[in-house]
Amino acid sequence: MIFYEEMSDNTMVGLIGKRLTSFRLARDLTQEQVAKEAGIGLRTLQRMEAGEVASRLSSFVGVCRVLGLAPRFEMLLPEAPVSPMDQLRLQGKKRERASGTNTPVPTSLKEEPSAWKWGDEK
Repeated sequence: MIFYEEMSDNTMVGLIGKRLTSFRLARDLTQEQVAKEAGIGLRTLQRMEAGEVASRLSSFVGVCRVLGLAPRFEMLLPEAPVSPMDQLRLQGKKRERASGTNTPVPTSLKEEPSAWKWGDEK
């Protein structure tokens, strides 16, 4: 099965769990072995493989490392490209903040906010 943007989060988590199981079995490792080596509880790994829970990202990374999948993260999250103009403007410095100028502001946020109140005024 291929991941599609239209899939629900639960469907994707379930598919990830099935793939983790497949990789674990292909490496002929038990759940106990993977959990111990990844530094997580057996039940946490069982939930991951069943697609029952979106556990801590660090747990997921640990399991992927044990299964030899960590080098593939580059395909999942490649480094963001920097345009030549940005490189020139930054002059070798690393960008640390977003300006927000590229994102259109919803019209509801363009209106002047009303005066803030505690809620107990009459």
